[in-house]
Amino acid sequence: MKSAVIVFPGSNCDRDMAAALHKIGGSAPAMVWHGDSTLPDGLDLIALPGGFSYGDYLRSGAMAAQSPIMREVVKAAERGVKVLGVCNGFQIVTEAGLLPGALMRNAGLKFICRDVALKVESTDTDFTRQYKTGQEVVFPVAHHDGNYFADDETLDRLEGEGRVVFRYVNNPNGSRRDIAGIINEKGNVLGMMPHPERLIEPEQGGTDGRGMFESVIASLK
Repeated sequence: MKSAVIVFPGSNCDRDMAAALHKIGGSAPAMVWHGDSTLPDGLDLIALPGGFSYGDYLRSGAMAAQSPIMREVVKAAERGVKVLGVCNGFQIVTEAGLLPGALMRNAGLKFICRDVALKVESTDTDFTRQYKTGQEVVFPVAHHDGNYFADDETLDRLEGEGRVVFRYVNNPNGSRRDIAGIINEKGNVLGMMPHPERLIEPEQGGTDGRGMFESVIASLK
């Protein structure tokens, strides 16, 4: 699998994402700086990692979404290249218009850093086919602005089209309808607040995140 990790000023999970992609995907991803104007050719997956791009000023992800490389990420997504936005990456892809809604301040107004239980709502995606529908998994979260918000019409459309991929079992941040991750209409852009890359081998305390990367690889065969 040929992949790239986009690095923004303030990214702090780029190495975690790169390590997961290298270990499971078999080859080291390209590390692409946000100020670059081109992406490597032939990418199968573009990952936008967690962190605090631009210090979360204005609104989390808003400034990063205007970075030069994001124009190329949007074009790649429109061509069908898979894009995975995790935590700050989820904030960025919503601000860039690749996914609907926005990530707001946590309902409790506090930073949350702990493992959370998720329910896999859809396995009909290239990111989740290695899971079972209704399966409960545990991923870490670490965010201050993870409260997913969209209007009722948008939420109804996401639900009706089967585009809610992960849902919190015990909502930690106030996200509407317990949404933890959603996918776009074409099925190639997934955004989620929890961190699958942090639980891919037993030494990390669990392997529930491994299925996401294995699903992507399987979809390319």
